Amino acid sequence: MGLDERSWETIASDSVLLKAVGNWRENSEKWLEYSIERLNETVRVNPLREDIVWVENWLEEIGATKIEWFTGVGSAWNLPFPRGKAEGDVKIILSALHETGRLTRQEAVSMIPAIVLDAKPGELVLDMCASPGSKTTQIAEHLEGSGIVMANEIASSRINTLVANVKRHGSITPIITHHDGRFIPKVPETGFDKILVDAPCTGSATTRKNPDVWKKWLPSGGKSLHKLQLELLLKAINLTKPGGKIVYSTCSLDPVENEAVISEVLRLSKEISLVPMSEKLVDLPGRCGMTDWPQLDDSGNIIESSKIVKSMLPPTDIDIKEELKKCLRIWNDDVKAGGFFVAVLKKEEEYVEKIVDFDKIIEPEKVKPDEINFPQPISSKIEDMILDTLGWDEKNLWIRGKSILWSTPEAREIWESDRSKRSGRTFIPGKRWRPLRAIHLGLISAKLQDEKLERIAGKAAPKLIQKIKHGKSIVSSEVIDNLLTGLEPPAYEINLELNKIRGGHILVEENEESCLPVWIGGRVSLMISEQERRVLRAKRKLPIILESEEE
Repeated sequence: MGLDERSWETIASDSVLLKAVGNWRENSEKWLEYSIERLNETVRVNPLREDIVWVENWLEEIGATKIEWFTGVGSAWNLPFPRGKAEGDVKIILSALHETGRLTRQEAVSMIPAIVLDAKPGELVLDMCASPGSKTTQIAEHLEGSGIVMANEIASSRINTLVANVKRHGSITPIITHHDGRFIPKVPETGFDKILVDAPCTGSATTRKNPDVWKKWLPSGGKSLHKLQLELLLKAINLTKPGGKIVYSTCSLDPVENEAVISEVLRLSKEISLVPMSEKLVDLPGRCGMTDWPQLDDSGNIIESSKIVKSMLPPTDIDIKEELKKCLRIWNDDVKAGGFFVAVLKKEEEYVEKIVDFDKIIEPEKVKPDEINFPQPISSKIEDMILDTLGWDEKNLWIRGKSILWSTPEAREIWESDRSKRSGRTFIPGKRWRPLRAIHLGLISAKLQDEKLERIAGKAAPKLIQKIKHGKSIVSSEVIDNLLTGLEPPAYEINLELNKIRGGHILVEENEESCLPVWIGGRVSLMISEQERRVLRAKRKLPIILESEEE
């Protein structure tokens, strides 16, 4: 059983974390005042979906308000109830909107990194520590269907969540990889335009979301993560193109996890400088980064010790101290939400990578092939079949198992590019993912059966309807309503032409307001998720849950 807020307040008042905050800033009691109450539900609306206006109107109708400082693409909203406390139809529709990718439940401050990263269409972006995927999907929204966001995750236990969130969102730009971020292969060799390092941290700023932090947080936690955080950021710098941008962020308040990491990177990497916080965040109340901080023991007391790792100490270099002021600290009481830390770094334009001569060249036929579950470009045979069946002429299609994946030209360029290993000394020809471990790519657009098109995937249908020439039929609004309310009529009752079709098909409403993937056999059956049906019913003012669905 969870603790109530009164119990949290008692534990918080005696916590090591509160004592630590008192050593990091003035007026820790004011910080405590805004660090206990449960956060309201906050969401981000997906601008890549065709019905964004309806979603935003629904949010206004239930009393949600826009988050004023949010300046990313789409919009972000503060809902009038705590996280997980929606009720009735609001609960049903909110869940359906999230599950269908029209919005993403996400803590407000965790939207900051993607805003300051400011990815642009066509760019190559790496999200180094990506799971559960909310920032990956936000970056995908900035890319607007052009470029790629490589979403990497080390933990096998978390990568399924990342894949599920990327699929839920429905963008074509993600590539999901499975690596320790410190050892991601440099593919492409030219590097990334932008990299997000949302580093593993102790979560000391998340007490309003994770109250157990009050009981569990200790200064030793940040010290144990400091080396990992530093190595991740140094790797990101190595993977970034000259002139590129890196964003480092944590949901921690501990300077050992934040400014100390940035300070050491500035000392070690002369090609890196800090960028003042973006004008995009002018309405966000935040504070400059710390330039000095004490070392604490696990009681929260200040200690002096010669055994402290040097990189955890405040910098002595005046220039680095000045640079640290360009970091942004979000304290709970300033923003009346969760806390956060973010820094934006830039790699100098004139930086020249060290050129290493190859001492080994692996011939294409001797390279170990990609694993069988890695996506591969479709064959010319399947490409011709899709063109004949749908009239869809698309050059950026891949296959994984029985799924056709739709991605971007930039994904193909990465796959085709030559690469190396052993710090550049071994040449590996392209036209493969290795040494990358590519788990998923783009948007599942269709399913195959015996190398023939079985059906178009439900989430892809609205994006494809203007691109395909065949495999679709126009029907009345009444037919759409009937299907959404559970009817499965014989095809001839809809129209005689439909009666000649068997298998997957798309029904397009006569006013082009909606389209429905269906399966035509003895009857016409919907091929969309229950959550998608609920959203479409809500949009059309039909009963959201049918009697047959009620328990």
